[in-house]
Amino acid sequence: MSSIRQFQVTFDCADPERVARFWCEVLGYVLPPPPAGFATWEEFRGSLPPADRGAWSACTDPTGAGPRLFFQRVPEGKAVKNRLHLDVRVGTGLVGEERVAVLEAECARLVALGGARVRLLLADDDNESCLVMQDVEGNEFCLD
Repeated sequence: MSSIRQFQVTFDCADPERVARFWCEVLGYVLPPPPAGFATWEEFRGSLPPADRGAWSACTDPTGAGPRLFFQRVPEGKAVKNRLHLDVRVGTGLVGEERVAVLEAECARLVALGGARVRLLLADDDNESCLVMQDVEGNEFCLD
């Protein structure tokens, strides 16, 4: 019998703190408390060698239900389409124009936070409408 394991989703990025803040807003996640012995994240970062400052960030679901998101700085930029992406479930149970209106409203909110709209995929015989977006560093995700 297999046991359920926790997992985190890791993003390679140039500015982990910026990307973490964006995803906190998208999902209602929060930054975790600073490491033990530090009153703030700024204090913690100040204790690190300069090259390690801002090298990573994370955000968590305050309810504990969703996975932790981890953001790590890498030297290379994003070059191709993601092989994996998140579907942000904002239109569950909605169909037609009502679903598209909810997707569009959430898209407008996320564009104001620095996200980018890519394209709306309208419902077909197999799938409901979804809206493809990019986060602040161009990582694709869907509003579903």
